[in-house]
Amino acid sequence: MVKRMWLALALLAAPGAALAQASQCSVPARVPPYRVEGPTAQEPARRLPTGSYTLAITWSPQYCRTRLRSAADAFQCGGGGAPRFGFTLHGLWPDGVGKLWPQYCKTAPLVPEKVVRDMLCATPDAQLVQHEYAKHATCMGVTPAAYFGRSRALYAGLRYPNMDWLSRRPQTVASFSRSFARANPGMRADMIHLNINRQGWLEEVWLCLDTAFKPTACRPGGPRPTTTVKIWRGRK
Repeated sequence: MVKRMWLALALLAAPGAALAQASQCSVPARVPPYRVEGPTAQEPARRLPTGSYTLAITWSPQYCRTRLRSAADAFQCGGGGAPRFGFTLHGLWPDGVGKLWPQYCKTAPLVPEKVVRDMLCATPDAQLVQHEYAKHATCMGVTPAAYFGRSRALYAGLRYPNMDWLSRRPQTVASFSRSFARANPGMRADMIHLNINRQGWLEEVWLCLDTAFKPTACRPGGPRPTTTVKIWRGRK
């Protein structure tokens, strides 16, 4: 039987939140297969102190824009053109105290299937769940259940601006960051980094957190405040 999981985020977000988060998510009866991951030559293990954290959320309509017919992304992207998800949880990342960050600190076993299943309405990709545990959680010294419980709670606490409204008006990095911050009491625009592609489309929002997992000012870097940001809403 397909497990039904309701996400209350859409009910608590700003008007038009159907394009900010899914209001309902049906977890597949069978979790897609996933595999163990580890460091590579391009992504080596780094055991470094943690100085802060980043909570990364993905704008799913943009991610799915070229993946509507991808079998691997069927749960998230689903076909048909209408967005199935709004913002999804990419992960909770420990950052270093310098330019480099810790990653792949220990060998990671398979994440228990129950934990993966519980994550699929936030992170709708079983392999990404495994990847996040292997690359990031192993540097935090916590179990899969504890890591994903923490990241899911942070994600569930977010509120979103009206993405439909914003997508229909000219946006810059600064204006979008202000709108996102206004939707989240205690957050400021300088606590947000945007990940946009070369064509100017929004791909992810990165929220900077201190070691107590509270919003904090981001380190310098990222696109200029005046850089134009476009928001893909999905085909209608």
